[in-house]
Amino acid sequence: MDSFDIFKKLSVGAKFKKPEKCVSNLENDKCSAKQIKIKAVGDNVPNALATFDMMKNMYSLSPLLMDNLMKSGYTVPTPIQTQSIPIMLQKRQIFACAPTGSGKTAAFLVPIIHHLSKPMNKGFRALIVSPTRELAKQTLRECTRLCEGIGLRPHTFTKINKDKEKFNPKLAQKFDILIATPNRLVFLLEQEPPAVELTNIEWLVIDESDKLFETGIRGFRDQLAIIYKACGPNTKRAMFSATYTVEVAKWSKKNLDGLIAVTVGNRNTAVTTIEQDLVFVGNEEGKLIAMRDLVKKGLSPPVLIFLQSKERAKELFSELIYDGINVDVIHADRTQQQRDNTVKAFREGKIWVLICTELMGRGIDFKGVNLVVNYDFPSSAISYIHRIGRTGRAGRPGKAVTFFTNDDKPMLRSIATVMKDSGCPVPNYMLEMKKLHKNTRRKMEKQSIARDEIRAKPHRYKRPNITDKTHSTTTQSKSVSNEDQEKSAKLKVKKNLVSIQPKKDLVSNNLIQSVQQEKKRKLNGEKDSKIKKKIKKK
Repeated sequence: MDSFDIFKKLSVGAKFKKPEKCVSNLENDKCSAKQIKIKAVGDNVPNALATFDMMKNMYSLSPLLMDNLMKSGYTVPTPIQTQSIPIMLQKRQIFACAPTGSGKTAAFLVPIIHHLSKPMNKGFRALIVSPTRELAKQTLRECTRLCEGIGLRPHTFTKINKDKEKFNPKLAQKFDILIATPNRLVFLLEQEPPAVELTNIEWLVIDESDKLFETGIRGFRDQLAIIYKACGPNTKRAMFSATYTVEVAKWSKKNLDGLIAVTVGNRNTAVTTIEQDLVFVGNEEGKLIAMRDLVKKGLSPPVLIFLQSKERAKELFSELIYDGINVDVIHADRTQQQRDNTVKAFREGKIWVLICTELMGRGIDFKGVNLVVNYDFPSSAISYIHRIGRTGRAGRPGKAVTFFTNDDKPMLRSIATVMKDSGCPVPNYMLEMKKLHKNTRRKMEKQSIARDEIRAKPHRYKRPNITDKTHSTTTQSKSVSNEDQEKSAKLKVKKNLVSIQPKKDLVSNNLIQSVQQEKKRKLNGEKDSKIKKKIKKK
């Protein structure tokens, strides 16, 4: 009998609502780990904690860190934070998999900032490796907010040539946390002498670990091996990603002592707040028609459009830029300054539609993206999850539209399965399609489908068939009306958001050809009359 039951007996006839209990253990209370689908596998797994106050009381978190969390909008920990923060606070190595937009960045930043506690002028003591510069800069911004007033100094590399010349171990002593991409970090490590010292690293975090562990041109596994060797033997490692891959799981289990594997929700599924649609467009021309149809119906910006290559991103940009919408493009060919300006303009709402490649599909958190369009079909289910994960973040609703053609049908089943697992309606025939062999699937993931150029189909003009002089005069009058039609068509482009590409000077060329043909006929007629006269004389 607790105090509430005693009080209830003393107050006969009164009705009281039983107050909610303070959640002290997610496994025993109603707010259990099973209910929010947290799975943690390992030895002596720390209890998940449902509030930041509980973490503060149990692990003596800094009041400044707690204030910074509240200022950054973290009032209640997300599922991944409830489990991963206690694990890392106990200095246990972790492999964590949670959906996009679930707060993974704060999940590893909070324990790192707590452990480092204050600047010590020893150089870098924590290293966070990100697959793209955009994600590294985003992590830097969040880390800077959480470190405010604590004194810890995060740093990222901006211009590699300047860093090569100016950066050295002495300068590195001024910083505590390094956030970098693998290529830039390895470049500085391979200098003679190395421009970066990593022997004092206490925590190494691999963000988007499934991407960084890929082999070949698109992956960074070779670079990660160099980074691991540069770190000290006592470095603790943490792997975070939105998608689960067997290779990363096996590597982590083999190489990380005392590992705890944490999974939130079902593996490799999208969040349930995203409305997902598959649209069959027939061919490449149908994609552009479907895209313009979306524009006509009214887009709710901001919108992200994903394509498979930078060449195709440029082609779509050249088509949509004249359609009366604020659109821009971001890809690897643009300078870092251009990319930063584009991302900033998109965040500020100056750009409504941003055309991009897989570059923006990893970890980038744009607040309030309402629509994601997969103009080109994603090469894998993992790519699909990361792309559409740019919307529907932090519990907000979002929408994703994916175009597919006959060429994309082999990969259709895997995407349809992801949609079904996240609660979206999918036609049965898609789920019943033949499953690809593992080797075939891997080959398709590494090699993009060859697609036709993105451009509006030009209007075809019929060449006039001139038979007499009177017809040539009518073609001249028709040419005038054709010119008027072209002018009116150009005006309709802006109003109806329909792109046309009329061939230049076609009408004038037709007139020249008709005149030349008339001259030939005249000459031939004169020759024929001369021959007839000669025959009559004979």
